[in-house]
Order: sequence, then structure tokens, then C-alpha cells
Amino acid sequence: MDEQFPTEFTIASRTGAVVVCTTEQGLPLAVSVERDQLRGDPAALAAEVLRLCKQSAARAGAQRREQLRAAGLAPEMLALTGLPTLSEVTRREIIEEQDFDTEPDSWLRPI
Repeated sequence: MDEQFPTEFTIASRTGAVVVCTTEQGLPLAVSVERDQLRGDPAALAAEVLRLCKQSAARAGAQRREQLRAAGLAPEMLALTGLPTLSEVTRREIIEEQDFDTEPDSWLRPI
């Protein structure tokens, strides 16, 4: 493996208001949050940071799997690593995005 694998991965929310830098395993190294996000629900912000960390780990896993495949690791061995494929990561992200788009924060409405 000639190419050095990155040690940090950066991912942002769709709006770019929350940016997380993580390790390959998804552990946060740095979090950047736009000021207006701090005025919202703290639980929602924490959930967004956690979601981004998980997404970062999944993308890093897919990159690692591709790196191992390119280095000649047999498909049977790749399967044993448990690393996701790019299509699995993409499918999971689409499902999460659909859930995010359709679920309201609250069923309460102003009177």
C-alpha cells in the first residue's frame, strides 16, 4: 500500500452549520457549530453531531475497504473485515436522509 491512508475525516451537515472532524472509527476530534445552531434544542444538536460521527466512520470504513481491495486482498477476506461497501454506505445515508426529511421535530403546533 503505497498511498497513506488519512488519519482524520471531515464531514458536514447538509447546511454546513455543523462540521465534525473524526478518526477513522468516528471518534470526534473537533466540532464546529454555527452560532445559530447553539440557540436550538441541545438534544437535536447532539444527535446531529453523533449522526455525523457515525456517517464519517462509515465513509472511512468504505475507503479502507477500497484501499484493501486495491492492494489485492481477496474478496473473502474483505468480507471478513466487516468494513462496509460504498453502496452500503450510500444506501444507509439515503435512508437516514429520508427519515430526517420526513420526521417532524414536534407534533405540537402554535395556537
